[in-house]
Formats: sequence, C-alpha cells, structure tokens
Amino acid sequence: MTLGLAPPTLNPVDYRKRIRVIAGKRGGQPTIRGLRITVADVLSYLAAGMTEDQILEDFPDLQRDDIRASLAYAADRERQHTILAG
Repeated sequence: MTLGLAPPTLNPVDYRKRIRVIAGKRGGQPTIRGLRITVADVLSYLAAGMTEDQILEDFPDLQRDDIRASLAYAADRERQHTILAG
C-alpha cells in the first residue's frame, strides 16, 4: 500500500570536493578538507551514537556537509567493493 507520497528528493553531497587523501597526513587516510579529521573518525563517531550536532560541537572546524560527505564516501566505497567482489 502506498500513501501517494512522492519519494524524498536526494541531493547528495559531492564528497570529491571535501574528501582528500594527502600523503603524509594521517597515514594517507582520507581526510576531510585536508584537516586532521579522517572519514573513519567521523564514521566511528556516528557508529558510536553521536549525532551530527554533537560531532559539530566537538569539532568546530567540521561542517554538516563534511559529515554527509563522509557517509557518501563510505557508501561509494561499499558500492565499488561490491562491484569488484561481484
């Protein structure tokens, strides 16, 4: 049964504008806008139950779109892994 509601319009963040891999910074891990905060850090905070607002409060250099870019980056890597494994 459908409710006749239109699906939400997705406006994903282009993570390629925010996620960078810089040799020598954080061991070459993907970082956010060249900061010392990695995608893995952000994902770990989210997995531990922190909200976006809590993360932004603890890390004032981050922006909300940085968190969303981290999620988009992880989703894209998962898709690529699935394709390669498939």
